[in-house]
Amino acid sequence: MIYPDSIPLTIPEAQTLLKGFICNEVIPEITQEEQVKIQQALLLLTRESEYQMIGICADSMAQALTTLTHYLKAFQYSINVEENALDAMEGAVYLKFNGRTKGFYVSPYYDQYRGVLISFQSTEENGVNGVYGHFPLDLFNLIA
Repeated sequence: MIYPDSIPLTIPEAQTLLKGFICNEVIPEITQEEQVKIQQALLLLTRESEYQMIGICADSMAQALTTLTHYLKAFQYSINVEENALDAMEGAVYLKFNGRTKGFYVSPYYDQYRGVLISFQSTEENGVNGVYGHFPLDLFNLIA
């Protein structure tokens, strides 16, 4: 959960923090304090970029949809994931959301990674751009 008295991050601080999650084979255990910082960093880059693409590597379609719902709510997208026609799939899936088109894509997933990849996109040359993750599937589960 995000606490209002948390110390704000700058964009370079947020990017440095999030770079620690790039291409990790296993998502490290994180403390509640670290979770708050990661949430802050992701929310800052979300506000500073034009749109995001979110990719979820999960054990099941249900887990991927729940995860995407929580991340989209935290990023202030007003989209009901359940209302979109997505093919039901058994087993592990890769679910992608494109914030520019508000489109979804799902496919079977055969790799061992689990977690969330986020690509921040800006059209401005000095804008916030970059791909970060894998982040925990449950990172934003407690956000109301």
